[in-house]
Formats: sequence, C-alpha cells, structure tokens
Amino acid sequence: MERKGLLLVISGPSGAGKGTLCRALLKSDPALSLSISVTTRSPRPGEVDGTDYFFMEKDSFEKMIKDGQFLEWAFVYGNYYGTPFEFVQESLRLGKDILLEIDIQGALQVKEKFPEAVLIFIAPPSLSVLEARLVSRGADSKEEIRKRLSSTAGEMALARQYDYVVINDKVARAVKNIKAIITAEKSRPRLFKI
Repeated sequence: MERKGLLLVISGPSGAGKGTLCRALLKSDPALSLSISVTTRSPRPGEVDGTDYFFMEKDSFEKMIKDGQFLEWAFVYGNYYGTPFEFVQESLRLGKDILLEIDIQGALQVKEKFPEAVLIFIAPPSLSVLEARLVSRGADSKEEIRKRLSSTAGEMALARQYDYVVINDKVARAVKNIKAIITAEKSRPRLFKI
C-alpha cells in the first residue's frame, strides 16, 4: 500500500525552541523534509536565503497573497511569514513527510485547510526559561523581547486547539516525544492509498 505524506506542523511561542527541535528532527529522520517559509523580515546573523527562509520585499509577498500562493500566511511582529502552497501539496501527493515550523496563526490556518495536518505545540517549561532563551539568543532588542513575552499567555491558551503539546525542557526528551507522535500518526489509515 502506498502512503500519502504526513504534514507535521511545529509551532509555539517565540523562544520555545521550535528551531532547535526541528533541526534535531531533520537530522535524525531523513524521511522528513522542511518546508522553507517566505518572510519579509531581515535575516538574523547566520541565516541563509533559501535555506532558513526565502527573504523578500513586502510588495512581492503581498502579490503572492493576492495570487493565492500560500498555504498559510501571517503578519507577526511587524513582518509577513508564509508557506508556499505548491511545494507542500506536491510533496504530500508524492508520499513525502513535510515539516512546517511556523507561528501559531499560521498553524491554525493550516489546520483549517488541511484537517489531516498534525499540529504539535512546543511549550517552554516556564515563562522564566522562555525569557532567558529569548535574551540568550541575542537576536532581539529588549523591546522586541518584551513584545514577544507579552503575547505568550494568549499563545499558550491556543495550545488547546492543537493535536499534541510537547514541553521542551530537554531537547533530547522533546525530540523523542515528537518522534513517537510521528510514528503513531504514520500508522493512521487515512494516510494510506488503498
């Protein structure tokens, strides 16, 4: 029997460790492919266009919205982020498992368009740990960190709309939990072409 691809969505508050977990998952599971998002924000130090994100101007992004080229898109912290629809659709049709690392707004849009998508909410062990992570990565100003932390309570409340919640207290344990979810989800009858 052939199996359709699994659409796995990882999201949660800024600083919860989504990127770290996704990198570890991709390294340990060659069957997973990362869907690269498009954004209008500037690259952070070390980020590479076409690898971490596709960086583009606001006008180009808005044209893609108008043309219906996104599976999901959101305006977050003053910038656009979106997932190109065509890549995801074609990959799933070919039986490839796709990993999306996106914000919470985008994850809920994906669930609306693809109810079979598996949403995993990555939660920090505590707000103090979350704040320490945001500060230690050194990528955001104090004002930006304050904005991100102020929206965390509302974001945490949305975890109830997800299929799973994984607390990222230890990376190895969180990855193990996500891999168990993937194994179980790949066995669901709805993924098989009979």
